[in-house]
Amino acid sequence: MKDKIKALADKYYEEVVNHRKHLHSNPELSFKEYKTSKYIKDFLKKNNIEYTDGYVKTGIVAHIAGKNPNKKIIALRADIDALPISEKNEVEYKSQNEGVMHACGHDVHTSSMLGVCKILNDIKNSFEGTFKIVFQPGEELLPGGASLMLKEGALKNPNAELIIGQHVYPQLEAGQVGFKKGMYMASADEIYVTVKGKGGHGALPDKCIDSILLASHIIVALQQIVSRHANPTIPSVLTFGHIEGLGATNIIPNEVKIKGTFRTFDETWRKEAKIKMKKMAEAIAEGMGGSCDFDIHDGYPFLTNDGKTTEIAWNAANEFLGKDMVFPLDLRMTSEDFAFYSQNIPSCFYRLGIANTDKGINSGLHTNTFDIDHESLRTSIGLMSFIAMRMMDQ
Repeated sequence: MKDKIKALADKYYEEVVNHRKHLHSNPELSFKEYKTSKYIKDFLKKNNIEYTDGYVKTGIVAHIAGKNPNKKIIALRADIDALPISEKNEVEYKSQNEGVMHACGHDVHTSSMLGVCKILNDIKNSFEGTFKIVFQPGEELLPGGASLMLKEGALKNPNAELIIGQHVYPQLEAGQVGFKKGMYMASADEIYVTVKGKGGHGALPDKCIDSILLASHIIVALQQIVSRHANPTIPSVLTFGHIEGLGATNIIPNEVKIKGTFRTFDETWRKEAKIKMKKMAEAIAEGMGGSCDFDIHDGYPFLTNDGKTTEIAWNAANEFLGKDMVFPLDLRMTSEDFAFYSQNIPSCFYRLGIANTDKGINSGLHTNTFDIDHESLRTSIGLMSFIAMRMMDQ
């Protein structure tokens, strides 16, 4: 089966590269992936693969059934949305949608999954069970397309027993992959604070309630939530990346807006910390004569890789690629809405190397020069197909 899948990956490689180039040239933002969705459905129709659409408007679930289709149900997931970034790469497949770019590799995930569909459809007489192929919108935007796909029953009827996902990883070279058992990626909540004071002339601070000073005290104090209240064995990050106080050198503004993110790996602490932040910020503002509106948008939970499922996938990667091409991964404070799936059913979310340092292809995710070595697509379609088959055999 390994040799057969490798041969099919070679057979469909160029087609998958073309899919990736098309998708990269035509990126669409979260929950607006209408043309992308149509492209996927046209592919599925052409290849006589059954599907159900309309999930979260642009989401699709394809079904590839083997013999005895109800014996085991395995889900494979690809996200389809892009980011609000203007691409700076000068390549033939550069984004044609100004200000929108596949800078996180979702075009790779989607094109790879189209290749996986072809391989699994070709060998459907070789397995018992059904693969649910999930093409998911809106990974990049709260509340996360994964949470909405789950609410709309994308993994039900029939119920998926486990789910596999892969994500591009510029820290590994093309042909390499990485795995981690257990907790892998952090939860992520968004924080929006409006600090309110009383504006006025900068030379007369006694006549004002200085919103800039208020905001400064709040930001510094809130760092104590992590440094003095968090269990040191639970990684936590609190970062503020936006401060807006539209005053001037001699003008104290009426209000200051602050935006940030809070990330951790424990749901109980996550809830407690957000309560502490809100109370602390409001108390500081009130104590200094002002007020604040403290708004937290609940984001993605932490992502955890099921031990047994990940071990099967890891062993499959060792067999398919060779142990020298498979690497352990470290805990990451970044987040992914695949976490919603991982909180519901056994899951494995692994990383696909896409860099080629010798060719200068090593830009980070979410940058305007992100690109991949297309040779990584040969690995992506072959390995996911092989992992899927190993899962079905268990």
